[in-house]
Amino acid sequence: MKLASLDDGTRDGQLAVVSRDLSTAHIADGIAPSLRAALDDWAFIAPQLDALYRQLNDGKGDTAARRAFDFDPTRCMAPLPRASTRVYGATYLHHHDLEQRGLGRSVPAAWREAPQLRQAAGDGLLGPTQDLVLAREEWGIDFGAGLAIISGDLRQGATPDTALGQIRLLLLANDITLRNLLPDALAAGFGLLQAEPVTAFAPVAVTPDELGDAWAAGKAALPLRVRFNGNPVGTLEAGEDMTFNFAQLLSALAMTRPVTAGTIVGSGVVSNRTTRRHTPGYASLAEARWIEMADGGDAVTPFMRFGDTVRIEMLDGNGKSLFGAIEQTLKAAAS
Repeated sequence: MKLASLDDGTRDGQLAVVSRDLSTAHIADGIAPSLRAALDDWAFIAPQLDALYRQLNDGKGDTAARRAFDFDPTRCMAPLPRASTRVYGATYLHHHDLEQRGLGRSVPAAWREAPQLRQAAGDGLLGPTQDLVLAREEWGIDFGAGLAIISGDLRQGATPDTALGQIRLLLLANDITLRNLLPDALAAGFGLLQAEPVTAFAPVAVTPDELGDAWAAGKAALPLRVRFNGNPVGTLEAGEDMTFNFAQLLSALAMTRPVTAGTIVGSGVVSNRTTRRHTPGYASLAEARWIEMADGGDAVTPFMRFGDTVRIEMLDGNGKSLFGAIEQTLKAAAS
């Protein structure tokens, strides 16, 4: 099923079920007021949401037909506007290989042996069409297209097999990084709080079964498309070159602690190695710059400027939008 949170002026929004083709929606307030509330009692709530989803897709049921309305992504908040916890992993290691090569270093061996996770802000998550509002272009503003999962409750020490069964929903994300603030943050050695200010999400969250055979071994084997200022810059395969799957990432998070329902675990920026059959482009501007440097030149691709736009979308097996699109414009914060 596909779920969205509509902006009704509250912190968590109003839960809605969205049709498979993203054309119509139905308020689910008779089942759960918000996605956050639904996750807290998923075993009881999810079957009811699924029944409404089936009615909406089939066009059956008097209530579903009467209360359905045209789905408008501009009304959407992030599907889960506030996470219990949010982390992301270093799982597309090609991305980090390029980064470290540009710095004259190599990825630590430990990164290839086990999932590495980093804490991220779990509040202030943006909806799909909300503007990116930041103060200074010279911070090196960069988009970053990736995937994420929302988990259910998970006990400490849970195995990847157990964790796989607690993946409730999948998300499409745009992680903003201020690249020119990273060196000082890394040198200080105490986290990247200022360099990673905000993340936005596509309008709907989807259950893994919506991916069909493309959901395999905890990975989403589907194409991801990125456009910058209207120009296509990346067509990537999210299932390829993913060193650790979402079940492994979630299990790694649970190694020393229980995981609470509503936790978001991100993949990091999707990145593919170039092959004879596939020149993927990029899902972040930094990666384009690292490739320029790796080829022996200077980094000439600029970071985002005020007025720039980014569009991120994933297609399903039929070539249709799976999550809906992230479409954002970078704007200057009021002085």
